[in-house]
Amino acid sequence: MSTPSASSSASLPLPFTPEEFRAALGQFTTGVTIVTARDPQGQLIGLTANSFNSVSLTPPLVLWSLSRQSTSMPGFQRASHYAINVLAADQRVLAERFARKGIDRFEGTPWRAGLTGAPLIEGAVATFECRHHGCHDAGDHVIFVGQVEHCHRRVGVAPLVYHGGRFFTELPL
Repeated sequence: MSTPSASSSASLPLPFTPEEFRAALGQFTTGVTIVTARDPQGQLIGLTANSFNSVSLTPPLVLWSLSRQSTSMPGFQRASHYAINVLAADQRVLAERFARKGIDRFEGTPWRAGLTGAPLIEGAVATFECRHHGCHDAGDHVIFVGQVEHCHRRVGVAPLVYHGGRFFTELPL
């Protein structure tokens, strides 16, 4: 059985709009993260992302994606390390802050330098300190793959979740 090539399938008209696609994706509940790094000049960079996932246990690899248009793109591409901070239910304000543009996202944000030098958000449910392993072009985003060098978790702490364009601090059954 053959599969169509990417170039032939990309030219076919889609039976849905980009808005319908985005709304359908919103039905997948995700955790909420803040990805942080220091660029080569030592400047702190960070943003809210829900495109985080595991890739491999051996070696320990994770991924996240970033819009090509993000002003943070050059800093993350040049950073040797970054941290993925999985947010706790009480960190909604931080998620909203790091999603905003044109502000100092770290102002007033409690953080500490991790073992790799990447900023770790205090109070996160889990942190993954990653060495930049590679980037992959994927449409209007770039997929970052990181090799986890250190990780930490807080047991018994509820996560912040995102579904249907809204944050939730409790998981309904």
